[in-house]
Amino acid sequence: MDFEGVLLTAVGAALILLMIADVFHTLLYPHGSGPVGRTIMRGFWLLSRKLRGGASSVAAPLAMAAVIAAWATLAAVGWALLYLPHLPAGFSYSNDIPRKADFAEALYISLVALSTAGFGEIVAVHPILRLVMAFQAVAGFGLLTATVSWILQTYPALSRRRALAHQLNLFREAAGPAGIASLEARHAAALLESMAENVASVSIDLLSFHETYYFHEVEQRGSLPATLAYAHQLASEAQDSDNTELRFAGRMLYAALEDLAGVLRGKFGHVGDTSSDVFDHYELHHRHRRPPAPRS
Repeated sequence: MDFEGVLLTAVGAALILLMIADVFHTLLYPHGSGPVGRTIMRGFWLLSRKLRGGASSVAAPLAMAAVIAAWATLAAVGWALLYLPHLPAGFSYSNDIPRKADFAEALYISLVALSTAGFGEIVAVHPILRLVMAFQAVAGFGLLTATVSWILQTYPALSRRRALAHQLNLFREAAGPAGIASLEARHAAALLESMAENVASVSIDLLSFHETYYFHEVEQRGSLPATLAYAHQLASEAQDSDNTELRFAGRMLYAALEDLAGVLRGKFGHVGDTSSDVFDHYELHHRHRRPPAPRS
């Protein structure tokens, strides 16, 4: 193999390793996200905010589709570059199939192997190439199942976030201006402890499913960024209560909110000296609160 063939092989192997690493960090690593997926998700998010003046509800689904397409492209092009130096001598062709040695031919072989469709007109003859193609077929099947699993894992996390937002809104509507003072202390404590548990689940979801952050809710009622300030208010009111059980529940909710603020600050770059400031920035970033008008 000449220098050009070695270079193509090295570049192809690098693309394949990048795809594998990105899939691993996105789907298997509990508190991480791959560089390709993270860049695409954030890029779509920033582009939608720039074009629309606010977050878009379709940006995140489109970004997920773009991430899946990027994984498939990296795999297809990577393996094509591995095959290209061995065309056409490393493959056996049927009698009616022209023998070519260009990138389009290598990409065709790669795509057919990646899709596990199989073909009979072009077959690898070198033992190593046969193993490489078999491995690509296995990787293609794994990539397909991994993307399906990714989608199936993402939407339950979004449902938990929406459920928490609805719970807070229902509590606000039912309690009215009096807040937790309108409830018996024991009942209010149980509700706040339930909210603390749900807030903790959302924090874990944001760490495990980085992409869920970029999903924007059309209706403010189901938007967590628009309701976290109220949860913070409830925690503060409960901690000022004379009831021991209610104060404990307030501390639990406050601690859960502090953890969530830490995730938003450390993972997604939200700024603020206090958790309340972080939540205000989070709400503003998702465009559920208009920025203050400039002073004249």
